[in-house]
Amino acid sequence: MGGSGDLDTQLRAAMFAHLTRVSAAHPDGAPSDVINSFVFADAPMRLIVQPGIRKPAQLDAALTIRTTWTPPGAEAPYADEVSPDGSLRYKWRGTDPNHPDNRALREAMRRQAPLAYFYPVARGVYEAIYPVYLVDEDQTAHEFGVDLGQYPDDENAGADTPLDRRYTRRLTLQRLHQVLFRPKVLRAYESRCALCRLRHAPLLDAAHILPDHHPHGEPVVPNGLAMCKIHHAAYDADIIGIRPDRVVEVRHDILTEIDGPMLRHGLQEMHGCQNVPPPLPPRPPRPRTARRALHTVPRRLTRSVNARCRAAASARPTGRSGQLGRRTRPTFRRRGQRRLPS
Repeated sequence: MGGSGDLDTQLRAAMFAHLTRVSAAHPDGAPSDVINSFVFADAPMRLIVQPGIRKPAQLDAALTIRTTWTPPGAEAPYADEVSPDGSLRYKWRGTDPNHPDNRALREAMRRQAPLAYFYPVARGVYEAIYPVYLVDEDQTAHEFGVDLGQYPDDENAGADTPLDRRYTRRLTLQRLHQVLFRPKVLRAYESRCALCRLRHAPLLDAAHILPDHHPHGEPVVPNGLAMCKIHHAAYDADIIGIRPDRVVEVRHDILTEIDGPMLRHGLQEMHGCQNVPPPLPPRPPRPRTARRALHTVPRRLTRSVNARCRAAASARPTGRSGQLGRRTRPTFRRRGQRRLPS
């Protein structure tokens, strides 16, 4: 009964419930060990594995997929990207169509089974996007199409006009970027409000400095601010603003208004604050060549040192029995002291 439909359905439902709890507890991205704390039928089950495609032994179809974390400036091992038709293109494992992992993905596509997709926020930290569905396969490009935003039975899923494809791609990009925007901004600001320093992550949002409709309003960390929900709402309502020199300004009519302590301490006292911290810059990866140079001695240098040691050993004076003679102990003298005659 390992591949029965009931077991498959129960396992996926239990996984989604687990990911909902994990995402609520870790809104800025969940560590892989927390995600892998999933237990089903009193047995632990890893959801994130090194190859990236997870198919438990008791299932016939893939359960989860993962994109590998790539440090800034490094080349990604798999080029997962959003295609013009609006789907995420998820690469095969290798190039063999009959690889067990690729067959598991193909079976999930045939059954239209919901999967969980883990996108890296940082090294060992992932944002879970679920449910997602495999919708097509391109064997020439060695990749599957992953639908991040629509269910397979969506009434508009069959639309195939250029306008619909552009709209679907925009929605896919928007969902993917917005899902990743918040955890990245919160991690950059160490999960605290940039204005009031509140550290409760469930009460924090990722605010856009330039809005979405602005030509440069992209969902990236330099265009983001971690704010509590009250300050985020006040920021969007133009009640508070932040100058380019990171000084907070409160609208004049709000400054003259008289109300309760929230207005006075939460908004009015923010006027003129100069302690809005910039986001933490990502740590640049150490080049692989530098890491190798720290631990590896060139073979040519090793041979040269060994040859010099052998030459020095053969040049030592020998004693009467042919053994190496004892080294003479050096004689030390103070500065200015004459050498005694031998």
